[in-house]
Amino acid sequence: MKWSVQQLLAYKHKGLHIDESVDMSEIKKIDREIRDITPVRVIGDARIMKQSVTFRLVITGSMTLPCARTLNDVEYPFNIEATEIFQLDEMAVFDEDDEVHEVQGNTVDLFPYVIERILLEKPLRVFSDEKEGLAPASGRDWELNVKDEETVKIDPRLKELEKFFDDKK
Repeated sequence: MKWSVQQLLAYKHKGLHIDESVDMSEIKKIDREIRDITPVRVIGDARIMKQSVTFRLVITGSMTLPCARTLNDVEYPFNIEATEIFQLDEMAVFDEDDEVHEVQGNTVDLFPYVIERILLEKPLRVFSDEKEGLAPASGRDWELNVKDEETVKIDPRLKELEKFFDDKK
């Protein structure tokens, strides 16, 4: 997923289609919460113009994350749609809303931007269906309580009003 500007300009008229399976194990070094990640499939097309290259990508895969409650492994699949724009001409003008990347060393490399998109997709916490795991549910002088439904507490000053509705019946 790395091309020189000259290679991209050669695809200007016929376009460039991407369909690659990429090893993203490097992402585990960046974010230690990601325990494992499957090879990520990157599918997309590049629209190449004289001033810029626009990649429209679909990034799919699955990462293994720890459960927030039990620390068990939880498989989290992801399907990300992304658009990445690279500026080929220094004089090109873009909209303020567009996030445009500069070409580094006459080379367009999508790998760091795919990693960035995956990290942005990672949820803050995931939960396992299993009740037991590496993290204990109780310990010395404490116990994990999970409330399924909250009880409605009535203000004692308004308790007398409850009788008002019973009297009408």
